[in-house]
Amino acid sequence: MKIRKLTLQNWKNFGQAEVEIHDRLFLVGPNASGKSNFLDAFRFLRDLASTGGGFQEAVRRRGGVTAIRCLAARRDSDVAIGVVVGSDAEQWQYELSFNQDKQHRLVVRQETVRRGAEPLLERPTAEDRSDPIRLTQTYLEQVNVNQPFRALASFFASIRYLHIVPQLVREPDRSVGRTNDPFGGDFLEQVANTPERTQKARLRRIQEALRVAVPQLQEIELWRDNRGTPHLRGKYQHWRPQGAWQTEDQFSDGTLRLLGLLWAADDEGGPLLLEEPELSLHPEIVGVLPQLFARVQRRSGRQIFLSTHSPDLLRDEGIGLDEVLLLVPKSEGTEITTAGSHQDIRDLLEGGLSLADAVMPRTKPNDAVQLALFGED
Repeated sequence: MKIRKLTLQNWKNFGQAEVEIHDRLFLVGPNASGKSNFLDAFRFLRDLASTGGGFQEAVRRRGGVTAIRCLAARRDSDVAIGVVVGSDAEQWQYELSFNQDKQHRLVVRQETVRRGAEPLLERPTAEDRSDPIRLTQTYLEQVNVNQPFRALASFFASIRYLHIVPQLVREPDRSVGRTNDPFGGDFLEQVANTPERTQKARLRRIQEALRVAVPQLQEIELWRDNRGTPHLRGKYQHWRPQGAWQTEDQFSDGTLRLLGLLWAADDEGGPLLLEEPELSLHPEIVGVLPQLFARVQRRSGRQIFLSTHSPDLLRDEGIGLDEVLLLVPKSEGTEITTAGSHQDIRDLLEGGLSLADAVMPRTKPNDAVQLALFGED
């Protein structure tokens, strides 16, 4: 399955948005234009369908309806999200809108599921109307009623967000009790819990990539200390004939970020959501990330959606104009367009400029130079 379309209404920065989704997405825009909030729509779907999540918890994690609702919302204040999911065999459509009732309870306003042209669910149902408390849960999260579209729920649960915080990898006690921590608190446990054959194969591929990116790194492996705690350790070329080993607490931020990125990209599953994967990485490495993603996608088949501020990442000639989403804040909410929908961008590319040179100037603040005056009397 793959996500093919996303529609949003009153979702954070977005008053109204409808976007065609491809196997890769590159989100660009000014700070606070909504790149993270766009990715969070996919995370919301994951939270709806995941164990320990559900409708009430997914909204609570985001601060409630009022924190989610777009500031530009007018009379129709319902928050709505819809997706079209396609597979080789069939197409699914899921739509959910929600708000608060007069008692300030979070309730479902509408929930629909279609498989092709066949409607599988239309809420509210007659039972919902006779017992409104039922509308405090989605059918998507309830295993006793979602059997006709459980494949869709399982797909949503497979969506993964990753934004490695190196300090959490070095000090996992900061994330005790969390599983599938998107910030890397349980990253070493995830590696250790992977079946040994798969684990070794993936670490071998990652090792080959890190040898190119990290000077003097020769080898990487999973290792357990005397207490059985898992660690990643790398062997570096050294004046000693056998080299020298370092564990993850001695790895650089860039090494840890790249290692986590390579591990996630090489995994099979639903869409992978990445925020600014260029952080802590050398521009030469950043420049080949799109090719790396394309290569692993051919093996894993998963979609990759990422936000970026990096011109180096967008200089890859293999990036299509329909893969780049330009986010521009407006008075009625952020507007989303593809790079290819702008004639001036196409003209600049035909004139010999790179995609980065044609797109990134649109994302810069108008008066950024004024920041240099900060602190003057």
